[in-house]
Amino acid sequence: MKKKTVYKGKPVSIDVYNLTIEKRKVRREIIQHPGAAAILAFDEKGKVILVKQHRFPHGYILEIPAGTLEKGETPRKCALREIEEETGYRAKKMTHFLTYYPSVGYNQEAIHCFVASGLTKSKTHLDTDEFITVKKMDLKKLINMIKKDKIIDSKTICAVMVYAAQKKLF
Repeated sequence: MKKKTVYKGKPVSIDVYNLTIEKRKVRREIIQHPGAAAILAFDEKGKVILVKQHRFPHGYILEIPAGTLEKGETPRKCALREIEEETGYRAKKMTHFLTYYPSVGYNQEAIHCFVASGLTKSKTHLDTDEFITVKKMDLKKLINMIKKDKIIDSKTICAVMVYAAQKKLF
């Protein structure tokens, strides 16, 4: 197997692999990504904490808070950091419940989903390129928005629907 990096950016790079699968030579272009943590967080009234964030080229979308793992950072530490940075809430408890790969055919990114609880108010720490507004929503309303294609973000869809299935909410 031969590998050549053809693009290196932040946070992704693209590698081209030439390899043999079942005695056939094939070429694969793979996006390298360090992974991400996504957080399904509930406030004291049971509302889901969401962020309305600009996601080029789609514009503003509603999603659960999330962020890219920093070098040497565990998914749990990333989740704890990101919930505070994006929403201004600190979580006392961060429980992992799902890891999935959003684009297995060409991307190595794994998204680690957590449920956050025991939230206390803190301050946001947005990056200069982040444009975020915090929103709160009833879980059932969020599920209905997913079913009606009003939510397009895969981490939000996966985390909410797996959580709801585990809790037998539908």
